[in-house]
Amino acid sequence: MAPKDLFSRSAAGYARFRPKYPARLFDWLAEVTPARDLCVDVGTGSGQSAVELGERFTRVVALDPSEAQLARAAPHPRVSYRRGEAEATGVEAASADLVAASQAFHWFDHPRFYEEVRRIARPGGLVAVWCYGIDSINPEIDAVVDELYSGYLGTSWEPERRLVETLYRDVPFPFEELTPPRFEMSAEWELEHLIGYIETWSALGTYRRKHAGEDPMKVMVPKIEAAWGGAERRVVTWPVGMRVGRV
Repeated sequence: MAPKDLFSRSAAGYARFRPKYPARLFDWLAEVTPARDLCVDVGTGSGQSAVELGERFTRVVALDPSEAQLARAAPHPRVSYRRGEAEATGVEAASADLVAASQAFHWFDHPRFYEEVRRIARPGGLVAVWCYGIDSINPEIDAVVDELYSGYLGTSWEPERRLVETLYRDVPFPFEELTPPRFEMSAEWELEHLIGYIETWSALGTYRRKHAGEDPMKVMVPKIEAAWGGAERRVVTWPVGMRVGRV
């Protein structure tokens, strides 16, 4: 089955507006990985995590099925980008110290991905998958964002999104698990950045395609602006869910 391509159309916005993971998440991964020769970053998107991994591993192979996403990927001397799928990476067998996936694991065919992890990971290597949930700013803004997320877009979210909402807690994960520290993402954003981030939501594109001529953002942006108030910037946070296992 071909992978879903929900993000090529928003590749530019994805690269610009998606939030970044905390540096200590990557520091911790580098500390617990037995060696740091090769990391394979699957579902890399525009490389937000790949460049961080490149600071900590000798070599990173970063794969994504979307050429549009890869065209926006941030360059790094230790990162090589190429088109590929998580279930068929083309990476040499028993070569990866870490197989990583950030905000992508829920789109994978999990049994096939696990088979590929076992094929490409070195004995004792690690697999780590992580995601972030819905953003939080303050009760007023959060309520308006949820009106869009759960109200307008409720039926437009792909079923896989439910795995993100539970932060991967309930996904079968057939590896010897490690317990990661608690991580949280945080950013100080202007209103424009919040709107740009929402524009990258896959469900928003799906809604617009299904309801030609209708755009919920015409209704919701004024509501978000009113709830935002006069502040130039506000702190936005996201909970991070993470599963890490030894292969």
